[in-house]
Amino acid sequence: MTEHDAVAGMPHSVLEAADAGQPLPIARVLVATPSVNPALEPGGVGERAVAEICARWLDGWGFDVAMSEVAPGRFNVLGRLGGGSRTLLLNGHLDTVGVSGMTIEPFGAELRGERLWGRGACDMKGGIACILAASAQLGEEEIDGELLVALTADEEHASIGMQALVEGGLEADAAVVCEPTSLSVMPAHKGFVWTEVVFRGRAAHGSRPEVGIDAIRHAGVFLSMLDDLESLLGSGDPHPLLGYGSIHAGTISGGTAPSVYPGECRVVLERRTLPGEQPHSILTEVMDVLESVRMTVPTLDAEARLDLWRPGTEVGSDSQLVRALAAASEAEGMESTIRPMTAWVDAAWLNEAGIPAVCFGPGDIEAAHTADESVPVAELEMGARVLGRFVREFLGSGP
Repeated sequence: MTEHDAVAGMPHSVLEAADAGQPLPIARVLVATPSVNPALEPGGVGERAVAEICARWLDGWGFDVAMSEVAPGRFNVLGRLGGGSRTLLLNGHLDTVGVSGMTIEPFGAELRGERLWGRGACDMKGGIACILAASAQLGEEEIDGELLVALTADEEHASIGMQALVEGGLEADAAVVCEPTSLSVMPAHKGFVWTEVVFRGRAAHGSRPEVGIDAIRHAGVFLSMLDDLESLLGSGDPHPLLGYGSIHAGTISGGTAPSVYPGECRVVLERRTLPGEQPHSILTEVMDVLESVRMTVPTLDAEARLDLWRPGTEVGSDSQLVRALAAASEAEGMESTIRPMTAWVDAAWLNEAGIPAVCFGPGDIEAAHTADESVPVAELEMGARVLGRFVREFLGSGP
């Protein structure tokens, strides 16, 4: 799909208003432009068309713009404005999840009941619209410092876009990732560790109990003992925003037929982690539970291995970044709130790279990925105003 194809159905008045930097028209064009992650749904077109549109807008507003293909058909956009000793990054991801099962037209970008409806309206083309609308304002001004706008590929799957930016030496003094937060400031989120546990039994006909060893029952004993680990995780002092870590069984598979003792059972656990917790310590937790199982199940044959993991990260609630964003919200007449981000997001990559990053954007995370995804129009407009004020004040407050 080309850029022309993507916007062909939009009224000319909407396209003109988007070119002028108005947040709602920008969001409508973005939602109307499919960018389903091809790793998540067959036929997903990826980010090329929406990246081309965003790059054209940024170029027209005075940014130095570069598009980069981080994988075949997968694109980042990086725009630079101004210069100086202080650099601020605004980030959003261009991809969306799939559209199967949606109850509304995924790319209709329909306005109904003071909300914009469609795939990505909440997660996170609404946030990108706020970034771009603020960028259009700032492109007409002389700003202190440098503003970077980084729009990335593949956040919904493996974050190859953000990973490419970080590994390419991206530098900034601070960052705002415009994920849906209902315009609260979210400086912390949990990470996760996936651990696969493989239980090996002995396959045998169901009539031969003296031969068979039931791998699924061994897995069941293990799962029942996770209650003790869950209780341990809920003891002690909670994180001031994130509370406690948690663990649950995400998937389980095993067995070949009802009449056969299962020779193998695989369980994948997800452990949600607090900032600072490391994957090797999570693996040790799981191994300790397995050792407890061995004390009651002498025939246990099981092993655990780390699978995918992402770190939990945080920026101090009293940091300049958080205080400045909260102050900008209040200056625009909005009550400022500081809350935890419940989902894992690309802010973690930035924090791990030494770039303090918080989340702030329109829409409720509960609406993300839903069959009738939408975002409030009022939050699009307020988010753009807050970001514009914040960029001016943050870049102007440096030495």
